[in-house]
Amino acid sequence: MAAEMSARPAGLEAKDKGSLADSAFRWTAVVAAFAILVILGLIIVSSVWEARPAFSEMGLSFLTSDRWAPSQDSFGTLTMIYGTAVASLIAIVLAVPVSIGIALFISEVAPRRLRTALVFVVDLLAAVPSVVYGLWGVLFVAPSLVPIYNDISDKVEGIPILDSLFGGGGGSGRSFMTAGMILALMITPIITSVTREVIATVPQGEKDAATALGATRWEMIRGAVLPHSFGGIVGAIMLGLGRAMGETIALALTMGAAFQITTELFSSGAAMPATIALEWGESSGTHRSALIGLGVVLFIATIVINSIARGVVTRAEVRMRGAA
Repeated sequence: MAAEMSARPAGLEAKDKGSLADSAFRWTAVVAAFAILVILGLIIVSSVWEARPAFSEMGLSFLTSDRWAPSQDSFGTLTMIYGTAVASLIAIVLAVPVSIGIALFISEVAPRRLRTALVFVVDLLAAVPSVVYGLWGVLFVAPSLVPIYNDISDKVEGIPILDSLFGGGGGSGRSFMTAGMILALMITPIITSVTREVIATVPQGEKDAATALGATRWEMIRGAVLPHSFGGIVGAIMLGLGRAMGETIALALTMGAAFQITTELFSSGAAMPATIALEWGESSGTHRSALIGLGVVLFIATIVINSIARGVVTRAEVRMRGAA
């Protein structure tokens, strides 16, 4: 009888267990969140500290000088910043229209069987290692593009602007343009997948309402789907841009290692991540510090781009709420 009197009700025991589980989950989530912040802070602090000798020796010329000559202790990164920016810009210009078109086709136009097959292919392309793209680019794409580059250069010779962009011949085929094409192929599946998921969140009622008002399929997409998905599409593009800027092996194989600033897109160039990978094994002292500094610059550029993208997405969401 005493044991029965002292026994706690089952409901109270279950409540205690639930409270314990909630507390454990809450503290686990808090620790995980702070761990991410701590790891990020350690990456920033340690990278900046290791890059300090190069920053101190070069000063602002680390960013503004176009002379990269480790044997002469000259570490100007402007050529690599330029090469990374140009290749990434080409990739975005080529990949964004194709990615959005594929996502819209899969979501709004394709029959169910074809849709399933296309989704599988897109996901498969996203899983292909970057070294495969790079090898394919340098072994097959670059040599195949040389005669095309030469033909284009001959045709635009003497034409203002076009000559400065597409003149100079194709060389070996390893160029800003080739690197941009390979990067575009690599980031298209990423942008397509995210855009497709964003489009899937558009309420069916909005699409049905547009159709009921007599809108064609394109008018429905333009008036209901794209405005509602704009913020997410911008996020997908920024995700692809981040992948393009941080790509290493594909750029190293398809762009070359020419430290130059030129408007000729068929010329070779150099990129920040590719330079780090190619020179790290033989670096030491200030040279290694400069390579770490390149990583810091790339990291800062990524943060700036993501911040701009977040601002664009926020403004789009505010505008959508205001329109609603």
